[in-house]
Amino acid sequence: MKIDGRCHCGAIVYFAEVDPESASVCHCADCQTFSGAPFRGSVPAKAEDFHITSGSPKIYVKTGDSGRRRAQGFCGDCGTPIYTSDAKDPKMFNLRLGAVKQREKIFPRRQIWTHSALRWALDVKDLPASPGEWA
Repeated sequence: MKIDGRCHCGAIVYFAEVDPESASVCHCADCQTFSGAPFRGSVPAKAEDFHITSGSPKIYVKTGDSGRRRAQGFCGDCGTPIYTSDAKDPKMFNLRLGAVKQREKIFPRRQIWTHSALRWALDVKDLPASPGEWA
């Protein structure tokens, strides 16, 4: 599937080819903190299928609970998370669904690090809802 994305301010623009069946949700504490949300969705793209056409992400390297050093690519202006990859040898980029224009068409197929999941975030369908801001 061809996708394209951008950060909130538009400084970073990209396109990629991804397999939407590979999309996932991560509940780890790092993803919760990095995203400012209870979990983070992503879809992997091979390095040769991911192309930044405008801007250059700022990189923060974090050693995860797994011991792997992960490069977190984000917009240095607006802070939008763009991807994570191996810090030393980025052969795959996990593109953050929030910055993907086609995010509505990409359904996560699995969840990881569920031991860190916030229980209330796993089922919010019965909460009162509004199509916009509360009045």
